[in-house]
Amino acid sequence: MCDEQTEKDNADYFRKRGLTRREFNIRSAGLALAMALPAVSNAMEVVEQEVDVETPDGMADCYFVHPVEKAHAAVIVWPDIMGIRTSFRMMGKRLAASGYAVLVVNPYYRTAKGAVIADGESFSNPEVRERLMPLARSLSPQTAVSDGRAFVAFLDKQPSVDTSRKIGTIGYCMTGSYAMRLAAAMPERIGAGGSFHGGGLATGDDSSPHLLVPQMKAGFLIAIAANDDEKDPDAKVLLRQAFDSAGLNAEIEVYQDTLHGWCPPDSVVYNEAQAERAWARLLALFERELA
Repeated sequence: MCDEQTEKDNADYFRKRGLTRREFNIRSAGLALAMALPAVSNAMEVVEQEVDVETPDGMADCYFVHPVEKAHAAVIVWPDIMGIRTSFRMMGKRLAASGYAVLVVNPYYRTAKGAVIADGESFSNPEVRERLMPLARSLSPQTAVSDGRAFVAFLDKQPSVDTSRKIGTIGYCMTGSYAMRLAAAMPERIGAGGSFHGGGLATGDDSSPHLLVPQMKAGFLIAIAANDDEKDPDAKVLLRQAFDSAGLNAEIEVYQDTLHGWCPPDSVVYNEAQAERAWARLLALFERELA
């Protein structure tokens, strides 16, 4: 999960490669300007729209994108701690072009509409962290589930969603746990989930997400950052035991040479090769579990 230690790890990583703080910040801005994702083979034409989703706590502003023709399985995308922004809209659109009706959500809708950081801003900036941490702390396991239920209800009303097929849900950073919690709360509707450099998935707390696995009926992809695994090597073991005991398909892997936050293309630690490999595994999961 993103915290002050995440910033220290990133700074150490770049320092070892001879980058100064100024060069590190320039890299952050440059990545935002240069963001691009590989093209989708046989990409479907999609339609995009900004939507408001009714939840128990108000209207959540979200980005909804889906193929122009026919109805498709739906996917809920929870952004990382930096919230909904250009990079996650790009990722959502790319997923839709592969044949899914995708809802990219704003987890901070209760206190902030739209993006809470500008393109080019980075978690490495102390001012950005001061802005984000209170927002992250305003959320809870309970809000994740209540919001998730509302997002599922919205999707199930859309003509572009094939309600005969189960829904996928994926989360990044702190929201990896949201994907797990929603899968446990709605086992009859959630058929696949993904966590990318997710934090707090297997802890000693009674509310740890891995303890909810017996309530799920979903296959999972859990892509772990190498430095997260170094800090908590037991997490992957606990997750493996939980999914195996429940008889659920789960691909749990530590992605070598990655740092926390390595998947979004605007991240200063974006690892394109490993992010693409994880994306391919996600598509394989959805093809199998959401068919």
